[in-house]
Amino acid sequence: MPSREKTIMFASACLVCGCSFVLICTVLGTQQWMSSDIHLSGSNSSVTVSLTYGLFSGICKQYINEGLLVSARTFQVADKLGNTKAKNTFTAIIVILVFALLTSLLSSGFTCTNAVSNPYQTFLGPIGIYTWNSLCGIFILLAMILFPVNIEEHDLSLELANGCFYLLQPHIKSVHTYGYSYWIMLLVILQNAASIFIVYSYDHARYSKKKEQERPIENAPKDVILF
Repeated sequence: MPSREKTIMFASACLVCGCSFVLICTVLGTQQWMSSDIHLSGSNSSVTVSLTYGLFSGICKQYINEGLLVSARTFQVADKLGNTKAKNTFTAIIVILVFALLTSLLSSGFTCTNAVSNPYQTFLGPIGIYTWNSLCGIFILLAMILFPVNIEEHDLSLELANGCFYLLQPHIKSVHTYGYSYWIMLLVILQNAASIFIVYSYDHARYSKKKEQERPIENAPKDVILF
């Protein structure tokens, strides 16, 4: 059976991994990745289209004269995108996040296993925990990079606004703001790092203690050797 200290440390790491799993589910399930204001010039009035969307769906609102709401509708992102490369990138982000979800689940399982047993010499031990947490962090970081690159490279907010309202007015500018669904991923990366740190701290302390106990006799005091 593992020591009380080991159980507490790995149970804490398991809790952190569990929180990471819940947050990734939140990232996939909420549609607050991006908020954009598309400003257009009209003949007699200004037109603004505001969008809030995620990987699957969003809501689009049209205003005139900086405040008067004239239309609002929900939409499916895949239905409004005509750019095949942009669609494929969105699909890739979803797949990457699913992999992150799986690696987070595996990390939770490994840390839980170590909290109740001692599989140090196998992949189920700290090495496995380091591996799954690192992979999860890499997947999340990749998703965080791909999403804004996809938005900026293909001007997706303007394309989605056109898909909702078939805009004819000249485009002046677009203002983008990343929502909480996007920034939660940064918290997931920090939790992966925290889980690795907790496990490493315990493993390093255990290794140092073991080395101290195995110290060669020549390092012992002379009076002990004489005795």
